[in-house]
Amino acid sequence: MKIPRQWTAAMAVMLASPAWASGAEDAARDDAATTAFDLAQAVQEATPAKRQGGPPEGMDSVFDDNWINVGVGVGLIPSYAGSDDYVAFPLPLFTGRLGGVGFRPSGAGVNFDVLSPQPSVLQQSKAPQFSLGPTFRFRVERAVDSRDPVVEASGRLDTALELGVAAGVTFPALLNPNDSLTVGTAIRWDVLGAHKGQVIEPTVAYLTPLSLGTLVQWSTALEIVDDNFARYYQTVTPAQSAASGLPVFNARGGANRLGTALTLAIDLDGNALNGGFNIFALGGYARMLGDGANTPFTRLRGRPDQFQLGVGLGYTF
Repeated sequence: MKIPRQWTAAMAVMLASPAWASGAEDAARDDAATTAFDLAQAVQEATPAKRQGGPPEGMDSVFDDNWINVGVGVGLIPSYAGSDDYVAFPLPLFTGRLGGVGFRPSGAGVNFDVLSPQPSVLQQSKAPQFSLGPTFRFRVERAVDSRDPVVEASGRLDTALELGVAAGVTFPALLNPNDSLTVGTAIRWDVLGAHKGQVIEPTVAYLTPLSLGTLVQWSTALEIVDDNFARYYQTVTPAQSAASGLPVFNARGGANRLGTALTLAIDLDGNALNGGFNIFALGGYARMLGDGANTPFTRLRGRPDQFQLGVGLGYTF
């Protein structure tokens, strides 16, 4: 069955991954999701017969200059990066385009896209599509209950606010007329004086429809951290060692985590163009690397293998 590209794009809105509330989720998270401006543009550009703009004849579309997809769900994630204790957390979803600026979740933060195109401008082009904009996220890793008394004895950490820039490029119609591959990266710096470091997160995502009402996305991401980040989250100082019984450990930066995730989105009436309710489900796996795996917080109190699950309900208008 031939699947119209406008269905693919509208369904992809629901795959802008929900914002996880912990620092343990990044390797399978939303940075790899298709950006909001790509989705809105593709919805309007998908039908060659409609060169004058708007949805296909007889089919209403909510994807005009301004649109929003909101939702909420529940997820199961590690209590901190490297933990083997899991916690349930709400999964807020908020993505869309307002005033010419696209936005989507990124961990416990948001990526913006100032290159978000006006979806009514039809180009019918399979050329690469670019995104660029500011990004921020809060990192609450070990600033809240870690569920491990030994880790808790080492002391709570401060919440970090990371600000930076995100950029990417999407290649449409790679293996079929409806799929896309997105490659991007984000770089952020802590501005609250918590870890005082830098995080670089390259991502890759592949998206394709399974039917008119079902879309699947595979994504992978790598987290690279500097020495300041590693010292703050992974080092065990003599004072922390005395308080917790963990051995002293001096961490250094580098590749910190590599993960992958599979996300499934289903429009409840089979027509994503008209908005309304949709459901999403996510399963992910990440592996702690380098000193992210070697730190006693992971090696002795947790495990390097990290899993996550999530389900939720969204509404597009």
